[in-house]
Amino acid sequence: MTAITASMVKELRDRTALAMMECKKALTEANGDIELAIDNLRKSGQAKAAKKAGNIAADGAITIAQDGNKAILLEVNCQTDFVAKDENFANFSKKVAEVALATGTVDIAQLVALQFDDSQTIEEARIALVQKIGENIQIRRAKIVEGENLAVYKHGLKIGVVVSYTGDADTGKGLAMHIAAFNPVAVNAESVPAELVAKEKEIAEAKAIESGKPANIVEKMVTGSVEKYLNEVVLERQMYVIDNDKKVAEILKSTGTTVAEFVRFEVGEGIEKKAEMSFAEEVAAAQAASAK
Repeated sequence: MTAITASMVKELRDRTALAMMECKKALTEANGDIELAIDNLRKSGQAKAAKKAGNIAADGAITIAQDGNKAILLEVNCQTDFVAKDENFANFSKKVAEVALATGTVDIAQLVALQFDDSQTIEEARIALVQKIGENIQIRRAKIVEGENLAVYKHGLKIGVVVSYTGDADTGKGLAMHIAAFNPVAVNAESVPAELVAKEKEIAEAKAIESGKPANIVEKMVTGSVEKYLNEVVLERQMYVIDNDKKVAEILKSTGTTVAEFVRFEVGEGIEKKAEMSFAEEVAAAQAASAK
């Protein structure tokens, strides 16, 4: 049996970034063979990552990387806010965003197969991070925005915005902040997805019919409801966050600014989260687990 020295443990720790005791255990099981220990740790990491994959990763962070007139928004999910603030998680997300931007790859299946560094792919780096941190970590989505001018804004870890525009730089920055706060779905009414308008119209019609009003009144009620909806979700129709006395359209006109495109990512959008258990349910679950 090969003696496991402190220098061997340090080397393995430097190469894997895992805890010292885990490195010592891996070296012991590999009879001091560092390469075999690394292979075993990777296999173990894959197994742990597969097991963790069943856990809902609805927390996380939005990362933005920019190169000239091109920027990318990337959402990477984890299970807790604590991990979202972790330096290892942040460094992983930053590197993935940089690789995605440099290669123009936003398809996640293709992205994870790309090189993270000289020794591993992005997927291998993700698995290693799951092993190290102990939570399910998933690269969820990415979007590249290009334009003559780009305004970038992040609100904490959870919201990121990139605006492609022409015109006034200060207005561009202000619009990015506005979009983060008010979450519009389109620049103008004509750009609102037809399915969103149809859904709003359907809801309005159902409510109007329930009122028992005549058909002509129902039609006016539906039209009014749809217009109210558009006023809420169309960027140009919203009251500007920096000057509440003016609509965004007025700000754009007065500053000679035009918005070509914007993208807003918020962590966890559309992810179904598990309902929080009550204390009584937690106790019952713990008792059930101990009885197995």
